[in-house]
Amino acid sequence: MANRIIRVFPRRTSLTPLDDYAFVGDPPMIRPEAKEVHVSCCFTWDVPEAQRLAQAWGQYYRVKIGGPALDSQVNGFTPNLYVKQGVTFTSRGCDNHCPWCLVPEREGKLRELRITEGHIIQDNNLLQCSRSHLDKVFQMLRKQHAIEFTGGLDARYFHHWLVDELRSCRVNQIFLACDTRQRLGDMAMAVRELDLPRNKVRCYVLLAFDPDETIADAEERLVEVYKVGALPFAQLYQPPDRYIHYPKEWRILARTWSRPAAIKAVMRV
Repeated sequence: MANRIIRVFPRRTSLTPLDDYAFVGDPPMIRPEAKEVHVSCCFTWDVPEAQRLAQAWGQYYRVKIGGPALDSQVNGFTPNLYVKQGVTFTSRGCDNHCPWCLVPEREGKLRELRITEGHIIQDNNLLQCSRSHLDKVFQMLRKQHAIEFTGGLDARYFHHWLVDELRSCRVNQIFLACDTRQRLGDMAMAVRELDLPRNKVRCYVLLAFDPDETIADAEERLVEVYKVGALPFAQLYQPPDRYIHYPKEWRILARTWSRPAAIKAVMRV
């Protein structure tokens, strides 16, 4: 037990580990024995809190601080360490250079990793991987249940063989992406190819990256995503160097269009 690593996070997300050595926030009164503490920070706006937590935990343990927000080098993937059980990365990096995305800057060019088992695929751009790598990924996935592609699949890389592979697995949820209006066509094509119920096809929709985009423009794009057969997941753009406090109207829009029940209620109206 003394060789265990405690992992500390400034906030809880859907990927935060749930084991007894994962903590969110300050050290508790009763603390486990451990070799050291790793404070992991994913979001730039959480850096001050992560630094505060490093000092708080440093009263009792040797502490290291890192994570994507602090530009920590990412060389591979260790299951269950900084993400919950079931999540896996089979690749790191991305060869695209989307102006709103920090993956190429923080993780570099696409690199295929040794495949570790998991039913939640979190790769940043899985479909850029080679066919031989993808064959191994799907071979692993055919042994899994309730599979989710939460990293987002790039619709521009969809092929008939890929759809056949996806249908051979027990897919619970697939995330696509439609960050600009220009991506609607590729996304719609992928949705048609998948031919899955809407509740199994989610779509990340980036809002407010374009400074000229109005709330009406953003909502129109969200409605179009819904109409082609996907369930939107709205995300307000946040730059790497600061946190934007959006007006209430933008926050309501993003909250509404990231909750399936609220989306369906809006579309009924």
